[in-house]
Amino acid sequence: MARTAHPLRIRRVYDPARPDDGLRVLVDRLWPRGLSTADAHIDEWPKSLTPSTELRRWYHGTEGAYEEFRKRYEAELAAPEAAEALGRLRGLARQGPLTLLTASREPEHSHAAVLAEHLKR
Repeated sequence: MARTAHPLRIRRVYDPARPDDGLRVLVDRLWPRGLSTADAHIDEWPKSLTPSTELRRWYHGTEGAYEEFRKRYEAELAAPEAAEALGRLRGLARQGPLTLLTASREPEHSHAAVLAEHLKR
């Protein structure tokens, strides 16, 4: 499978949009608090690629460890609906720059980082 030659970034959704963002994709299941749709500048919101509510609650609860979260999220990404959406997003990433947006305070330890790795494959 060909890798994307275009930039793939992860940014916080609360950061201002930049001209070099390319396609802006929200990868959170819930809409970010306090952010209007006009200010977000979202092009895509593929909810089937977001962690399930149960997984999200588990990770942000007292039990969640990142490596275990990563395994569970990757299993969710293998489900047919998510795999189809992942393939579509890979195709979009090959066409131009793509920015994954998340409200997570630590994007490098979030589902967005796992998703970015899958898109780069």
